[in-house]
Amino acid sequence: MGFFLETLLGGLMAGMLYSLIALGFVLIFKASGVFNFAQGAMVLFAALAMARFSEWIPKWLGIESQLLGNLLAFAAAMAVMVAVAWLVEKLVLGRLVNQEGITLLMATLGITYFLDGLGQTLFGNDIYKIDVGMPKDPIFLFENMFQGGVLVNKEDVYAALIAAALVAALSLFFQKTATGRALRAVADDHQAAQSIGIPLNRIWVIVWSVAGFVALVAGIIWGSKLGVQFSLSLVALKALPVVILGGLTSVPGAIIGGLIIGVGEKLSEVYIGPMLGGGIEIWFAYVLALVFLLVRPQGLFGEKIIDRV
Repeated sequence: MGFFLETLLGGLMAGMLYSLIALGFVLIFKASGVFNFAQGAMVLFAALAMARFSEWIPKWLGIESQLLGNLLAFAAAMAVMVAVAWLVEKLVLGRLVNQEGITLLMATLGITYFLDGLGQTLFGNDIYKIDVGMPKDPIFLFENMFQGGVLVNKEDVYAALIAAALVAALSLFFQKTATGRALRAVADDHQAAQSIGIPLNRIWVIVWSVAGFVALVAGIIWGSKLGVQFSLSLVALKALPVVILGGLTSVPGAIIGGLIIGVGEKLSEVYIGPMLGGGIEIWFAYVLALVFLLVRPQGLFGEKIIDRV
């Protein structure tokens, strides 16, 4: 039972990180109706900015405090992501208002490759580390209930708590604030939103900035765990099955979808993997997403689209 709980907790914590990345997809889709293929590249670009600024800023300013250096690096990386959001709106989305969805999708593909190349140009292409002070030593829980207890990594616990707090805050932002309601209105109909005075350009800058903030937090967490390298953008692709499972328009769906995939892949790898030779964790999420596309393409919490002729 202890080993099962250990696997389950590991899956839940990984699932919260998947949910955090998936939230970036949901945010942009809700505000613009665009499936943002660039989210993985944004996570990598933000992580590279954080890693390099945390090296450069203490040297430039002569700062010895790691905490202050990390805070300044975070602020600088966030400023870079806001600048990216502004450029995306001015140079891409602002010129493609009311275009077909496939046009906008191809635009985000172009943004993906641009950010990948720009990241290498500005920040280099080595493997960098991010150290934000999260403890990495393991701890044992429930030692009185199970022999040997349940082994959990402290870093995973802190990362999951940060991801959960951010997901909850963004859920409240969408549901309770005037800006959040304006974002939903823009997603429903660009022209109608403009006709009632909602500034489309400003809304898109806001939502891409928020998505950039989410990408930055996700990049810091994954970069702290795995190191900042260009395979980090592939980790972000694990969020694609999450949004398919939960629904492209649902913030709660991103949370539930992430948890289901996180737990499912861990349990299947541990209990079914040995019988099939392993490797289930690599493809489990994508097979599950394929099943949902065949059975319920709008996802668990997505809106069912009905076309009336």
